Amino acid sequence: MAKAHNHSDRRVGKSKPSKLKAPETTYSKKKTTPSKPKGKANANPDEIRLNKYISNSGMCSRREADMHISIGSVTVNGKVVTEMGYKVLLADEVRFDGARITPEKKAYVLLNKPKGFATTTSEGKGRTVMDLVANATTSKIRPIGRLGRNSLGLILFTNDELMHAKFTNSKHGVARLFHVELDKPLKFEHLKSIQEGFKLEGKLVSVEAVSYIAGAPKNEIGLQIKNTGNTLIRTIFDNFKYEIVKMDCVTVGPLTKKDLPRGHWKHLTDQEISNLMML
Repeated sequence: MAKAHNHSDRRVGKSKPSKLKAPETTYSKKKTTPSKPKGKANANPDEIRLNKYISNSGMCSRREADMHISIGSVTVNGKVVTEMGYKVLLADEVRFDGARITPEKKAYVLLNKPKGFATTTSEGKGRTVMDLVANATTSKIRPIGRLGRNSLGLILFTNDELMHAKFTNSKHGVARLFHVELDKPLKFEHLKSIQEGFKLEGKLVSVEAVSYIAGAPKNEIGLQIKNTGNTLIRTIFDNFKYEIVKMDCVTVGPLTKKDLPRGHWKHLTDQEISNLMML
């Protein structure tokens, strides 16, 4: 009887695996149905929903972004987009109410430019100011305004398009103060003409302020403009037959060169950013 009992046990033992095979097979089939993972793998990791792109830029919440998209306030690469769930690439040009935006973290970098560096983001121009701020941030900053290769002084870099717009606004702008050294003393009559504004080729040329520098020779001038380039300054002194020996931007709005040696950069403080925004 013992043997028969053992034989019966062996039969039972054999039958159990056959009953367990079905769930194993079912489990195996589930594992080999990767429809959803394939979809995720095929998604472009560089794409981002347009409402998230706008929200990350700091303009508004995602829900508010959907509203702005629906009423046609948003363009992508020059075309109005009203589709909900529309996806964009980080490299796309997205504009919100006409102003270009970016989902990157806002960065504000102030450089005290030395001589010999071109103010450009283009490659193939030799040494540029972008080389000097290359390690400042991973955000795609660009300079506001220009200084000639041999000009010195402050340049502000940012990826904040609203800040760029503030500086380039033709009516308001942001004042920059230059210390200009000429090849000879500036005559008082020419100083007065610059102060009052003068016509050049039928156009009025004017500045915010101009004066001699206290305690310095009369060939050293302080001149304030809101124009973002420095071509205007050269145009002014060329008109009165003076050559510029040295041009140094010493202030940008409320920003100064204090504790910022030539060739160095710094990130603006929250207070400095706030002060610029309020101009």
